[in-house]
Amino acid sequence: MLQEKMIKVLVVDDSAIIRKILTEELSKYRDIEIVGTAVDPYAARDKIVRLRPDVITLDLEMPRMDGLSFLVKLMKYYPLPVVVLSSLTPKNSEIALKALELGAVEVLCKPGPAHSTPNISRALANAIRAAASARLNVHRQSRIPPVPPTNVIKNLISIAASHKIIAMGASTGGTKAIETVLTDMPADAPGTVIVQHMPENFTAAFARRLNDICRMEVREAADEDRLIQGVALIAPGNHHIVIRRSGADYTVKIKTGPPVHYQRPSVDVLFQSVAKHADQNAVGVLMTGMGSDGAKGLLAMREAGAHTIAQDEKSCVVFGMPKEAIKIGAADEVVPLENISRQIIAALQSQKKMIKPQTVI
Repeated sequence: MLQEKMIKVLVVDDSAIIRKILTEELSKYRDIEIVGTAVDPYAARDKIVRLRPDVITLDLEMPRMDGLSFLVKLMKYYPLPVVVLSSLTPKNSEIALKALELGAVEVLCKPGPAHSTPNISRALANAIRAAASARLNVHRQSRIPPVPPTNVIKNLISIAASHKIIAMGASTGGTKAIETVLTDMPADAPGTVIVQHMPENFTAAFARRLNDICRMEVREAADEDRLIQGVALIAPGNHHIVIRRSGADYTVKIKTGPPVHYQRPSVDVLFQSVAKHADQNAVGVLMTGMGSDGAKGLLAMREAGAHTIAQDEKSCVVFGMPKEAIKIGAADEVVPLENISRQIIAALQSQKKMIKPQTVI
């Protein structure tokens, strides 16, 4: 029997307590090895060269050099998968989003009084596994213009989009993938609801950032928000989101409840509700991420008559969730990231009459 490959991790944090907690908790997992710890980026630089870790966990607030400055240098000279650990504050949420822009793979909350250490360690272990399998250069290889072709916008304006909705889900690598799709959608796109696996507070910062760069209005969802044309709602971290039919309208419900696939919000929870309440009036999109969250929900949407899209392997940072969806026949189309917005628009323009075989674009 082949031995499971160990993931070598370097913990970079100026807090001795955090270094000790992370080392003890992560050492409980058979596939993760803590090869070293570092108190600041200067110590980390030397240990990276000597220990050759597969993944780094990085604190953003450190003496001598802050985490963002270190991340810039790391990605330029010695690119490695980085999982950022940040305190749960609005300011740190903005900084953590900047870290994702600069090349970090995941952002998680630090262990602390508000968060159970076992839950954090399980989430961190999963993030480290995702980071270890991430393709760091995928977005550098495929940058698309932020402004979509004029004819695409004109085509969508002619759609009676008010009764249609779009549902999207993503995890590792998803912040960039969602940004790519939403910046390519016009201001009158159908009401859109999105699950991105991300801690609370961080989702609000993510929504604000998207709102600054998208034609659509983007905001963190609140309970009983209506899904309306031209607005995209991001599920708040640590809460599930579902849709409900209210007369001719759709509204969202923000709920607690147990994690699904270790995730809250869960893409499957959203997609199952869309399948139940929106059937053929929806388009479902499942993008980059580790695991299988969203695969069964996307299949339910397809079986209910919705048009379903999975991101292709080449453009994914981690080809996990879309791969599982494709495997079970949940995707009408398998599409590169740069073409997803175009395919959403094409799907909205043509009324789906029957379940079609999967196609690769």
